[in-house]
Amino acid sequence: MYQFVETIKMINGCAYNIGYHNDRLNNTRHHFWQSKEDINLLNYITPQESNDIIKVRVVYGENGIEDISYSEYSMRNIKTLKIVTDNHIEYSFKSTDRSAINKLVEKKGLYDEIIISKNSLITDTSFTNIALFDGNTWYTPKHPLLRGTKRAHLINNNIVKEKDIHENDIFKYKAIRLFNAMIDFGDIEIPINKDTLSL
Repeated sequence: MYQFVETIKMINGCAYNIGYHNDRLNNTRHHFWQSKEDINLLNYITPQESNDIIKVRVVYGENGIEDISYSEYSMRNIKTLKIVTDNHIEYSFKSTDRSAINKLVEKKGLYDEIIISKNSLITDTSFTNIALFDGNTWYTPKHPLLRGTKRAHLINNNIVKEKDIHENDIFKYKAIRLFNAMIDFGDIEIPINKDTLSL
């Protein structure tokens, strides 16, 4: 049975980027089950009045919302990255099954996190989209594993641009940012050099 997930950032009862999460959830349900009835997550989420960042995890499937959980969010400290290759990996939909990604994470060695390369093009880390800075513009990979909600927001607001980025060209860039629904653009920025990134 297919199960999918939306991870939503909440502060003081406000759910961020909810329109993007609704779109992805409903597009996924239309794709797999030709569902004609759209779901509005605001009808299911309970506002959590907290100054802390709350991670709202919504699991859903063919019959709609199956589980909702709330937890305090703590951002990982990531300073080093290792590129790992998998030319067959697919994660176009935000599934609860992350087994293929978890196998790649096992290859990170002493590095904090991985960047997944597919057919010599860089895609995402194991849990975030990425953008690279060339000194003038932030570019996000044109073919990520997952088209994240924060990524869509950044593209729609002309903050980042899409571009194919070959793994061998990564050292031509000055910095890399990791971001997702929970991590704002700029929260994690790593300079690109031989000490912070391994091919």
